[in-house]
Amino acid sequence: MSTATPSASPSASASAAPADRLWGGGYEEATHPLMQRMNASVAYDQRLAVDDLIGSAAHATMLRDQGILTDQDHAALLAGMREILSEVEAGQFSWSMAREDVHMNIEATLRDRIGDPAGRLHTARSRNDQVALDERLWLRRKLATIATQLARLIEVLAQQAALHADWPMPGYTHLQRAQPVTVGHHLLAHSEALHRDAGRVLDALRRLDVCPLGSGALAGTTLPIDRAKTASLLGFSGVSRNSLDAVADRDHLVEAMAAAALGAVHLSRIGEELVLFTSAEFGFLRLSDAFTTGSSLMPQKKNPDMAELLRGKAGRVIGDLVGLLVVLKGLPLAYNKDMQEDKEPLFDALDTWSDCLVVTADMLSAAKWQKKALLESLDKGFLLATDLADELVRQGMPFRTAHEHVAALVAQLVKEGKTFRKVGPARIAAQLGVAEEGIRAALDVRKALKRRDLPGAPHPVRVGKEARAASKRAAAVVQAAQAWLQPSRAEQLLRGGSL
Repeated sequence: MSTATPSASPSASASAAPADRLWGGGYEEATHPLMQRMNASVAYDQRLAVDDLIGSAAHATMLRDQGILTDQDHAALLAGMREILSEVEAGQFSWSMAREDVHMNIEATLRDRIGDPAGRLHTARSRNDQVALDERLWLRRKLATIATQLARLIEVLAQQAALHADWPMPGYTHLQRAQPVTVGHHLLAHSEALHRDAGRVLDALRRLDVCPLGSGALAGTTLPIDRAKTASLLGFSGVSRNSLDAVADRDHLVEAMAAAALGAVHLSRIGEELVLFTSAEFGFLRLSDAFTTGSSLMPQKKNPDMAELLRGKAGRVIGDLVGLLVVLKGLPLAYNKDMQEDKEPLFDALDTWSDCLVVTADMLSAAKWQKKALLESLDKGFLLATDLADELVRQGMPFRTAHEHVAALVAQLVKEGKTFRKVGPARIAAQLGVAEEGIRAALDVRKALKRRDLPGAPHPVRVGKEARAASKRAAAVVQAAQAWLQPSRAEQLLRGGSL
């Protein structure tokens, strides 16, 4: 689809030509040039061109079936729209700022090419319900695509988790070493957040599945249109229930952007861990050169720029959401020009989230976990202190008492500059007054992980099973998303098919 800027610059013309102002029949004065520039949205809403043409194909077909449009006019409109579609998708369509927006550009171009039939296309339709439709069509396709990208990232995490199901690593709270987990268990924690993101996307798709076309400017139309026919042609399950709400509603945009904001936060957390884990202080992970940059001054540097950008992009997406909420918060029913400000943050938020999902999947699939560094880190921070306390509980001691004894032991070893491994199970058992055999098992990381044999815990076998389950859930997301990506009958018709 073309992303070219409008052919007319802001200062190219003092006013819109009357022929281009399709709404200007009663106007005598020229439009102020700054008003023209600020009022025009074609520089960004041209992204809706394909959806606008699909909506117009459905509308024209319904008008023909209702006897409002002749077969000849319908054929002429479809031929003209197919020509424009080809030019738009090839990036060859000429956009005009004087024609304000995507809708007027397409309609005026149709008028230039096919004459009178173009003037009948807008029968029983307003730009208010037209843009409401275009945004739903665009958002439906965009969200379904994002759902497949979420599924791919989940699949990458699942594959990596399966490969590293039994690789021990420190788990953290407060960024302090806490208890042992596995790399696979850690990766699957992120996949859970992404599954929730996918659920929100699919929920949003279900809620936007109503067709607003036929609501007119705000009060419908007196002409005998068939809204259900239009909805069916466009692949919607039903029509909006209130014409005022249909043209004023942007909840689906907010909901999609809220999902994007939270999804970007989840990616930011992954980015933060990649920055930490690839640092010399951790050394747990190495990123591919494809996702790092060097320093212009320091020859030794490899900076995790892409991981850092995942953090930074989250702020951008959150800002897009807040910006739209502020635009909408005080608007009376129904349509207001303020709502033109919905598209730029929408496009930016979802494009940014989409790009970040793709690059995160690529980055994680190429990353290399460092087994030696992971194992060495397990001897620091007394990660098995809780396991020691649990062993004391097994031998009959109340947990609070066991907690106090182990805490005192850890404090003493810290003063001595020693670790559990350096001291050894014999001394620890003697100091705690318990059997050495149980202490020896409690201080074995792999045995400690296998003792965590509960749903949701990091037992390596359970991690492997959860990795396979995550992969299946990702496949289900793809299947659900594909249903939303099927071309509607209106799109098939526009692209040369028949009903």
